[in-house]
Amino acid sequence: MTDEQNTVPPIEPSPPTPPVVPPVAPPATPPPAAPPAAPTQQPSYQQPQQQPFQQQGYQQQQPYGQQPGYAQAPYGQPGAYPGYAAPPPRGLSITSMVLGIVGFVGSWIYGIGLFPAIAAVIIGFIARKRQPQGKGFWLTGLITGWVGIAICILWIVGLILLFTVFINNPDFRNSFQQSSGGY
Repeated sequence: MTDEQNTVPPIEPSPPTPPVVPPVAPPATPPPAAPPAAPTQQPSYQQPQQQPFQQQGYQQQQPYGQQPGYAQAPYGQPGAYPGYAAPPPRGLSITSMVLGIVGFVGSWIYGIGLFPAIAAVIIGFIARKRQPQGKGFWLTGLITGWVGIAICILWIVGLILLFTVFINNPDFRNSFQQSSGGY
């Protein structure tokens, strides 16, 4: 046997087959017929020429800066989407803010704002978990509540120091003993 008898003859490659597309329902109105293409002789190693894919109902592209289906906002007005708004904060956030302000103002008057300030801090922490959309309100309640508590503590410490100084002052004790009968 010779080399010529053992060689396998070369196989010519077949042209690739186009992908199978599932049938599509015909459009309501048929598109205008394209003029028949002139038959051309193509070599066997190239793919056959196909007509470009045509979409039904293709619209012209919008110019840059505009989205299809959306109207452009007039100049000078913010471009908000219609119907989109954050839900308003509910009662806990607003209650925390009001109690914090009352506690802050009341803490300057002999520390009477201690209880509203404590309530503002507690309700502010509850509102932080339940109503995160009302952040401005509950954060104001937390800050003013903590500041009100700090001022009330300063008032309490100040009053304790004041009474301690007066009680330990010999002149104050003597004046108290003289007015009470001299025991």
